[in-house]
Amino acid sequence: MSATAHGVPVIKVLPEPEGLPEPLPEPAVEELRLETVLGALSDPLRLTIVRKLLLESEAFDHTCGWFGLDRPKSSLTHHFKALREAGITRQRQYGLERRSHVRVADLDARFPGLLELVAAWGPDTP
Repeated sequence: MSATAHGVPVIKVLPEPEGLPEPLPEPAVEELRLETVLGALSDPLRLTIVRKLLLESEAFDHTCGWFGLDRPKSSLTHHFKALREAGITRQRQYGLERRSHVRVADLDARFPGLLELVAAWGPDTP
């Protein structure tokens, strides 16, 4: 379970380690579009992925396996690509695996408050 401050989930932002591989192609901050971001987040699985990254990260970035999702690899690849292409996550290639983290600073700069709404969302949220 994630930590809360006054009942509001706390978004975990871990420092970026040195020597990371270059990110895969993604939109620049000024190219982020609200309708594209919301479209990507409209899928419940993608929303769950982003929320888990925001609230439960144990490292700077995570592989698909960390999420514990019981889905075919091809399906997960599609969802992670959709999040990256929308500008929500940043992915890097580490050998044969890709790791992801949420572009918190970029999204907060472009759409203040959006990630707090995502963090506060739950399957039972009205």
